[in-house]
Amino acid sequence: MSAPTLTQDPAAKERRPRRTRTGAVRPPAGGFGKALRRNVTAHGFLIGAVLCFAFFSWYPIVREFLLAFQKTEDGKVSWTGWDNFVTVWNDPAFGQAWRNTLWFTVLALVLGFAVPFLTALVINEFRHGQGYLRLLVYLPVMLPPTASVLLFKYLYDPGFGMFNEVLDVFGIPAQQWLQDPDTAMLSVVVASTWMNMGGATLIYLAALQSVPGELYEAAELDGAGLLRKVWHVTIPQTRLVLALMLLMQIIATMQVFIEPFLLTGGAGPEGSTTTVVYLIYQYAFNFNNYGAAAALGLILLVLLAAFSAVYTRLNRATEE
Repeated sequence: MSAPTLTQDPAAKERRPRRTRTGAVRPPAGGFGKALRRNVTAHGFLIGAVLCFAFFSWYPIVREFLLAFQKTEDGKVSWTGWDNFVTVWNDPAFGQAWRNTLWFTVLALVLGFAVPFLTALVINEFRHGQGYLRLLVYLPVMLPPTASVLLFKYLYDPGFGMFNEVLDVFGIPAQQWLQDPDTAMLSVVVASTWMNMGGATLIYLAALQSVPGELYEAAELDGAGLLRKVWHVTIPQTRLVLALMLLMQIIATMQVFIEPFLLTGGAGPEGSTTTVVYLIYQYAFNFNNYGAAAALGLILLVLLAAFSAVYTRLNRATEE
């Protein structure tokens, strides 16, 4: 074994980071190139993801913006200014589509926002079997949307559907669920809630399980019942998750298309289930008016973006 020496190793001196006069560490020469070579694989995956996102997300948005101000005739593209927006605005179905979409959103918030949260509260109270309950709740999400919608179309059948069979047991007359303008939209909302509540329920359940148990124990010592514990402990502790899920719920329901399209053919009886996205579909694929479809899609995009910005700002002001 060699004896320790007091002289400095020249190699160690070269490896020591150099400092400037102000004491800051100066990066070694060629450090950026070495770091780039070390992370070339990570940068490759990152660039690939960015390119895919740009091609499948940003490019369609830019393309839609351009189409909203263009018209295609005989293969020739020409700029039309605001003509497509005027066409959409003057369409009699424009107002009805927005009213139906807003009505669907309101009903979906009453059912699709409250039911998953209440379901998560119930599952959270079980000490055993939570895994099986979570699987049971999430099963509808794993089914293909078309299969789920066709299942409900069978259940809503006015002749032999299960819902009318249940009403018959209680002596209630059979209902024309999807054929009646008064019940068509509510029927669509019920089907949509059953199809999509599994993911929201699991998110709420994760938020509930992060609430400290000491808060519930303190509330019980103060004599709080179940409703008071939910109102004063559960909701305040999960407020951020509830606010985020509310925003996502509104954005999703404003773009509803699959459920009314498959259950009622899109328009529904007397146009009662015509939504904004279904009207976009009609412009593009039934009327071959891609400019009007892009204009209506751009209107929906701007309104949802403005609502999201205002909603986020109000939530931030409330937190402060």
